[in-house]
Amino acid sequence: MTVKLAILGVTGRMGRCLVRAIGSSPDYSLVGALASPASPWLGHDAGDVAGAGSLGVEVTADPGAALSKAEVAIDFTLPGAFEGNLGVLGRLHLPWVVGVTGLNEAQQLALRDAAHHQPILASPNMSVGVNLLFALVAQAAAALSEDYDIEVVEAHHRNKRDAPSGTALRLGEVAAGARGRSLREVAVEPGRPESPRARGGIGFAVLRGGDIVGEHTVRFLGEGESVELVHRATDRMAFAHGALLAAGWLRGRPAGFYGMPDVLGLKG
Repeated sequence: MTVKLAILGVTGRMGRCLVRAIGSSPDYSLVGALASPASPWLGHDAGDVAGAGSLGVEVTADPGAALSKAEVAIDFTLPGAFEGNLGVLGRLHLPWVVGVTGLNEAQQLALRDAAHHQPILASPNMSVGVNLLFALVAQAAAALSEDYDIEVVEAHHRNKRDAPSGTALRLGEVAAGARGRSLREVAVEPGRPESPRARGGIGFAVLRGGDIVGEHTVRFLGEGESVELVHRATDRMAFAHGALLAAGWLRGRPAGFYGMPDVLGLKG
């Protein structure tokens, strides 16, 4: 049965990738397309905006119109749109796939609170490969003692706003959690490493430039040896296909807060 989807942030990079992915799959259909009130694409066909050909779905700034026929909403907007989206989707109790990065602590808490009333799946990165990387990093961090320093290195295109990326921070959280610590306890501020590095510290290095889609490396640096786990995204369509997989899985689920490990069966 086809999953009816609304995309929030349809004219952004990820929104356009999602439209193309939906257009090439018989398992999903686009029924709503939401953009900012300032978008020059309002009134245009979402398929034409994404270069996927006409789909008969008009880009609108009206959340009610965009969500009226949807079974699941996929959100790749910006943190500034979060409160508005939270209010509308909360009233509708609509399943909500959240790919927004850069949410502050209060917004993250609000999202978890909303999950008491509707199914919400949130992930800083929807790609299958990255979510496998999360699991591998947890396994490595648990197996290697704090004598192995951890450094998370990430690279993205020049226009990415948050740094370190949401994925990099999640990798740090996973590594810290596997050692029974919180990231807040052990994080070393990017660009200002401690000298010498405190035992068990987790550092971050950030690169920005060109059109890099996304690269993440987690390095476990010991005496006489090191271990590296790497993921490189070469096409945003990997994130789009993961988000569609998440939306299909979320439809019909009870209220709760979910992640990609639930979709992929990676939780123990």
